[in-house]
Amino acid sequence: MNFLHSPITSEHNYSPLEIKRFAAIDIGSNSVRLLIENVLQSDEGPIFKKSALIRVPVRLGGNAFVQHNIPEITIRQLIDTMIGFKHLMRANDVLHYKGCATSAMREAKNGDQIIKRIKKETGIQIEIITGNTEAHIIFNSQRVVREKVGGNCVFVDVGGGSTEITVFKNGKVEAAKSFKIGTIRLLQNSVSLVEWKKMKQWLHDHTLRMRNVSLVGSGGNINRISKLAQLKPDKPLPFNKLKDIVEEIKSYSYDDRMKKFDLNPDRADVIVPAGEIFVSVMQWMKADKIYIPKVGLGDGIVREVYKEYLNGQKCAHIAYLGYYSGEYCFPFLSNSVIIE
Repeated sequence: MNFLHSPITSEHNYSPLEIKRFAAIDIGSNSVRLLIENVLQSDEGPIFKKSALIRVPVRLGGNAFVQHNIPEITIRQLIDTMIGFKHLMRANDVLHYKGCATSAMREAKNGDQIIKRIKKETGIQIEIITGNTEAHIIFNSQRVVREKVGGNCVFVDVGGGSTEITVFKNGKVEAAKSFKIGTIRLLQNSVSLVEWKKMKQWLHDHTLRMRNVSLVGSGGNINRISKLAQLKPDKPLPFNKLKDIVEEIKSYSYDDRMKKFDLNPDRADVIVPAGEIFVSVMQWMKADKIYIPKVGLGDGIVREVYKEYLNGQKCAHIAYLGYYSGEYCFPFLSNSVIIE
């Protein structure tokens, strides 16, 4: 629990237009993101509205998946990014936030040491989460979308180091699994045939007797592909269209992809393996379309943060941008944090 301004009270008396800001830090394998969302409490429940999304191309997976170590130059980039995020959260009057690190940090032998350095040098505490926890958080972010696509559906989130899959049957979680198949791993040729077979078999086992199954994709790459496809809101992407786009992008060189499709340097190489993962999943499931709601881990983290806030959950440690009073976390907004 991380509070930037005021202690929690057990009572929440909202005016009709009262807006509070919550944030999520997502330290992935290919980039680091800060998501800030406005939350409006209404009679029908909370309304989440994206206020800002900042993405910094710090590629932790470049070394983590092969050497199982993150080098100092990358650690320094990550710490500088956290310092920037800290000031952005303060400037945006964020009330409560949470930070999570995924597969690259899980595999790096110095992952725990990096987390301690971030805490020491920036005041921000990050939690390294398991693959299954990651899948569960992503599931929480997709509830509204799941209601739209039907009771039986499969959510697939493709990242740099892993693919998270959640299966819903009659609107309830049937199974969730994280596989070590990600875009950076594929670029490094570090995904075994055994892992591919495991994912295919797992999907087969958990969807064999399900009918009318909808497929939902999330992650930065599938979001970018949907933009290239010029999808209309709430419309699915047909399998043939997805396959054609992936094959077209693949036909261009790395430099030409940036020019032709207006891709950032850290997107131009990973978008093809990401697309190929989605194509494989759709082929295995014999799916003819995929829904792309453009929500993911960060959205799920914000919803967890908001739920904790409403529950009046106490802080277990010193606030990431504040100090621990003994029971609740209060802001510490002086200049005592030294930025090197």
